[in-house]
Order: sequence, then C-alpha cells, then structure tokens
Amino acid sequence: ESRAANASNKEINIQWYIPSLAKPSNDTEIKVLLLYAYNTKPVKISNIKVFSSMSMFSGHLWIPLARIISLRKELSNLKQQVEMLMQSSKCLSSEHISLEQSETLKIIPSKKPEMNVAKVHLDEKTEEMAKRCLSEVKALLSVVPALSLPLTEIPFDVTLQSIASLEDMFDPANGCVITEEKLFNWITSLFH
Repeated sequence: ESRAANASNKEINIQWYIPSLAKPSNDTEIKVLLLYAYNTKPVKISNIKVFSSMSMFSGHLWIPLARIISLRKELSNLKQQVEMLMQSSKCLSSEHISLEQSETLKIIPSKKPEMNVAKVHLDEKTEEMAKRCLSEVKALLSVVPALSLPLTEIPFDVTLQSIASLEDMFDPANGCVITEEKLFNWITSLFH
C-alpha cells in the first residue's frame, strides 16, 4: 500500500512549485505556488478511478517568494528561541535533583532523538516573536489577505515540533506533512 493512498489521521500535505517561465500575472514580484491537500477524516484509496470523498480538500495559493524567505528566517529564529527556553527550563529542573539521586541515574543513549511535543512556556519576547510569525503565516495563507488582522493570541500550543513543522512548511525546496491536531485545525481554517 502506498502512503499517497492512505491517511489514517487528519493531515495536510504541502508542496511548492517554483515556475521557471510561467508567471501567474504581469506582476514584477516573483511568486511561487503553494499546493496543499488535506483530509478531515481517515482516507484509504484503493482505486483512484472511482474514488470520491467529502473529507478531502485541495487548493493552491500564489505567494511572493521574498515573503516566504523572510518568514522562514523568522521561524528559524523562533525555533532557536524555543530551543533555548526548553534548554533553560531543563537546566532549572535538573538543579533540583540531589547529588545522591544524580549518581544513581543512568544515561541511556536513544537511537533517534524525538522532537519535543511538550508545550513550551514562552517569555514575553518569544511570545511577541511567535505572534509576528504566525500573523505573517495567517496573512500569506488567508484567502483574503487584506482582511487578515495580526494575531493577539497564539492559536495553538507552541511546541518545538509545531514550530519546526511551520518552518518545514515554508521551505520552498521541500514539501511537508503536518498532523498535529491544533496546528492542523488552525492552518486549515486559514484556507477557507
């Protein structure tokens, strides 16, 4: 069975198309095409010729390349800031372990480090940084960008994984799949 034919949970698939000669209009600004598809219920496709579903959606958006590059840089900075906050909170919590306890702890190397999905408590600077990034995401993905107001609160739990997923989403050299429920719900709400 092909992964392209199955989606056991809600997921958004993102792909970018960077046209070499084709342009969507007479704009002088370079734009790239964001292609998206998502399902709101589990999907299994056994025969594409007879398949139809009311829980699958797709679409595309032309987005200025310069804004994508700028947003990706900001998301990268935000991810680094979140990593630093996580690291400092780990340091603070590890200081509470007594010397006797630390001598009995064994370090077990993991085969693959897992992306942290714990909610990160943001300081004021990082929260403002997140709101700016997410406001730009909202402006780029909204059907009517002119009506897109800046965010006053963060619409999902900020985790290292959610910020990394957004950073991957706005990498025009690659595609990505997003499955986190709150992030999924927020992004799909912007496509309507």
